[in-house]
Amino acid sequence: MAGIGPISRDWEPVVIRKKAPTGGAKKDDKAVNAARRSGAEIETVKKSNAGTNKAASSGTSLNTRKLDEESENLTHDRVPTELKKNIMQARMDKKYTQAQLAQLINEKPQVIQEYESGKAIPNQQLINKLERVLGVKLRGRK
Repeated sequence: MAGIGPISRDWEPVVIRKKAPTGGAKKDDKAVNAARRSGAEIETVKKSNAGTNKAASSGTSLNTRKLDEESENLTHDRVPTELKKNIMQARMDKKYTQAQLAQLINEKPQVIQEYESGKAIPNQQLINKLERVLGVKLRGRK
């Protein structure tokens, strides 16, 4: 460690400032401040859509009309009544609970519950698993 002198560093402060207003904004501020100092009356004008989201949503009446005129029914396929009854009957015949059946096909119990209540979106792979585990043909011939 001999021979190494004190290390000197330059620790001068660096000041970072926000840019001063330029151009038109600077002139407006100066004019407003000068008018305030002189006691002149200052008139402020509120912009009609300032701070609101009205301009962005002004065309919604056209879009809602298009949606109202749209006649296509955009819904997901649901489990047919016949299929949900068949699943429930086959499960009860094997004396499985929904949780046990779900475990046998490596799915969550909620999936079986959704199929039996008709809320699920049909998945052919899952229906095939159910048919294999329950040993029953759940779907009619299509």
